[in-house]
Amino acid sequence: MRLATFQTGQAFILYDADILCDAGQEPQIDPRWLSPDFWRERDAVLGEAPGRGASLFVACGEERWALRPYRRGGLIARLSDARYVWTGLERTRAFREMRLTAELKQRGLPVPAPVAAGVWRHGPSYTATLITRLIPEVTALAERLPTATPALLKRVGHTVRRFHDVGLDHVDLNARNLLVDADDRVWMIDFDRCRLRAPGRWQAANLARLERSLIKFDAPEAMASVRLGYAASA
Repeated sequence: MRLATFQTGQAFILYDADILCDAGQEPQIDPRWLSPDFWRERDAVLGEAPGRGASLFVACGEERWALRPYRRGGLIARLSDARYVWTGLERTRAFREMRLTAELKQRGLPVPAPVAAGVWRHGPSYTATLITRLIPEVTALAERLPTATPALLKRVGHTVRRFHDVGLDHVDLNARNLLVDADDRVWMIDFDRCRLRAPGRWQAANLARLERSLIKFDAPEAMASVRLGYAASA
């Protein structure tokens, strides 16, 4: 994985050169690719994920990507649901998430391969989008909960522990940000605002957030097996 950047107008793009460069090492990406409308107009949308700022699943040649525009939540979204305060390119949410995801990928953790992060500056503010490769044949843990076995739930706990062991504080750990593939391998996604840090109370806070999510999806009993898998990985 080789991350590189380029600028065109007010658009700044951080991309994986191993995916998006030709033999001449020129980036093969159009800034329009980071716009949902671009894919809709070309009838290239394969599906859409639920939630705020819903991800689009798109086909780009042989590639299959998830495209996620950054969207605000809460009261501040009433003022602007897509713009963030500009404090420097490397401090933008898209660039930070792209670099963090790339680092986790390089450490061998089960995360989607980051493809590109796009940032558009609008004076004192910016908008942003992230593209990652789609993980084949995955389902959100939330959808698997009704039939999830103790073995699968322990695997969830083991996976969370792997991320915690490298210091990942996932600020929105929930049953939709954990995916299960056809082989029951567990993946983690959505690292917006997440960071690597020293061990601390945040680990328990992550687990508590996951437990609240399981309760929301009517599976409070699942957390016992998740904790068993988490503890067994110590």
